[in-house]
Amino acid sequence: MPADQQRKPRMSASAPYGASILLLAWAASAVAGTANSGKGPVAYRWVDEQGIVHYGDRVPPQYSQQERTVLNSDGVEVRRLEAQKTPEQLAAEARQRDDALRLKQHDSFLLTTYTSVKDIEALRDQRLDQLKGQQVAAQQYVDTLHSRLSALQARAVHFKPYSDRADARQMPDDLAEDLVRTLTELRTQSNAVVEKGEEQVTLRSQFQADIERYRQLHVLHEP
Repeated sequence: MPADQQRKPRMSASAPYGASILLLAWAASAVAGTANSGKGPVAYRWVDEQGIVHYGDRVPPQYSQQERTVLNSDGVEVRRLEAQKTPEQLAAEARQRDDALRLKQHDSFLLTTYTSVKDIEALRDQRLDQLKGQQVAAQQYVDTLHSRLSALQARAVHFKPYSDRADARQMPDDLAEDLVRTLTELRTQSNAVVEKGEEQVTLRSQFQADIERYRQLHVLHEP
């Protein structure tokens, strides 16, 4: 049998005892072949696409980017070489690192900014009061715009295209422009009222998460 084949036994992953025999045979052959070299032999272990485990002194090119293991002359694993990662895997790992960094920075912020949960609750209530005030102001403006729109519509019914009178004049440009501006501003401010309500819900959730995390951190930092 050629020496190269003796150095590359194949085995099923479900046959560990056969693997030991094959590996010992490879090691003995490798030691004999390098007895005068002064260096211990190195073996590689890899798995092909059928799940069959291979051993050899070099990894075939088609498997060089897969996970493989480096073994010493006694068949003991001394190093594991990871498979080459896909762009998607690298991107996912980068996101995980970024998330971990952001969490670490936020934890530091919580521990250095607040002295108690009451501090967090006080800031939360302050921010909520600000949002509620903005929402109330926006709602008051919406009410004003509704009144203005009603007055403009009352004027517009006397002109075409809203009036059925044959002698009705075309709506003046300034009245038409005022109607458009008022309707646009009414939509904008109505959306602002809704958004301020949603911001309050989000703010409560964020502060509640901070409170829970702050408590966890103080448990972790207790002596």
